[in-house]
Amino acid sequence: MEEKLKCLALVGAGALLGSVSTIYLLRLLQRRTTTKRDKNETDVGSYLVDGDGDHKMVGFDLLADEIVSEQLTRNIQFYGLESQRKVTASYVVVIGLGGVGSHAASMLLRSGVGRLLLVDFDQVSLSSLNRHAVATRADVGLPKALCLKKHFSSIFPECQIDAKVLLYDASSEEEILSGNPDFVLDCIDNIDTKVALLAACVHRGLKVLSATGAGARADPTRIRVADLRESTNDPLSRSVRHRLRKDYGIEGGIPVVFSLEKPKAKLLPFKGPNGEENPSDYQIVPGFRVRIIPVLGTIPAIFGQVMASYVVTQLAALQVQTEPIVNLDIDHYQLLHQRLIEHEESVYGTAMHVQVDVEEVMYVAKELWHGRSAREQSTTDVGRGMWRSVNELMLVRYDVATVYGGAFNIYDFPSVGV
Repeated sequence: MEEKLKCLALVGAGALLGSVSTIYLLRLLQRRTTTKRDKNETDVGSYLVDGDGDHKMVGFDLLADEIVSEQLTRNIQFYGLESQRKVTASYVVVIGLGGVGSHAASMLLRSGVGRLLLVDFDQVSLSSLNRHAVATRADVGLPKALCLKKHFSSIFPECQIDAKVLLYDASSEEEILSGNPDFVLDCIDNIDTKVALLAACVHRGLKVLSATGAGARADPTRIRVADLRESTNDPLSRSVRHRLRKDYGIEGGIPVVFSLEKPKAKLLPFKGPNGEENPSDYQIVPGFRVRIIPVLGTIPAIFGQVMASYVVTQLAALQVQTEPIVNLDIDHYQLLHQRLIEHEESVYGTAMHVQVDVEEVMYVAKELWHGRSAREQSTTDVGRGMWRSVNELMLVRYDVATVYGGAFNIYDFPSVGV
């Protein structure tokens, strides 16, 4: 009996000690969070501006804080402490905070980016809640930039967040793009504004990632990241590419997130409250779209997640090999295989050395050659150098005897050529 009482006493003492420790840690966390927030608000200027006026985390290591380090521990385990330091020392600008931009900004914050500039002139609407990252019904009518800042402050209060309720144009360019940001995210759905922003970033030498049309799509497996010149299936990309080339002489060199899927719906017809059919009468900003495009909320969210992942890995200097954009289907690969056989029979009198099947042809054409001809002079020119049609595309034998003048006729992996 006495032994039992001792055990109960020990259990009770342990529970009491655990409860006291938990309460103490919670209070410590609250005090440190409050102190950290106050420090950011009062001292942020001292460590965000370097000698050149650039907004960087100079002489300040967010990861020295145990709470921040623990919050970002999974990232640190993934790509290392030094890579995470690069992320937390970064400054990123996100322009356009709707379905795409809000999710991109949210994951940049959760990934530990040290400073964010959030820019959007628009307000949260009830219909935007199907795709916005953090907005609630209570936020309807609130400027999107301020909405994000409000929610973000409780997720990662150590991040320096600047919110601007502002329309990007020539008059606001300096205010938005100054400070030498490490990355700019273009999440704008207006062509004129998008083109002007991309041209300004290229002119300033800023790294920029652009999102194209996420509306009217449903297939998440067709979302890609590639150079603007390769986004041939997307109508918005096509328009932006044409305008950049025509107005600014910019051919490419801008990474974009886009979908290979063709839009499944069109802009809805516009009618005003009294049946009017002139959308321009209801434009808040001249030149901005009034008609509504149907949106499945998951797709712009994925677009934003892809953008954040791309930017974070770039900031962390983590090498990621994106999938090549090769718009061939199984029929094309079967045709390539058949043409290889016919070419062998025509040139060598037999196809006995063709020891590859259709799956291997897919690997060679897509993964090794990225759908480009071996005769191309520049492997980086993926715009006009890409084959507009696959009708003349074929595989040919790599003949060592021809190249080196040897005595053996050896069949190796075929190359793509015409």
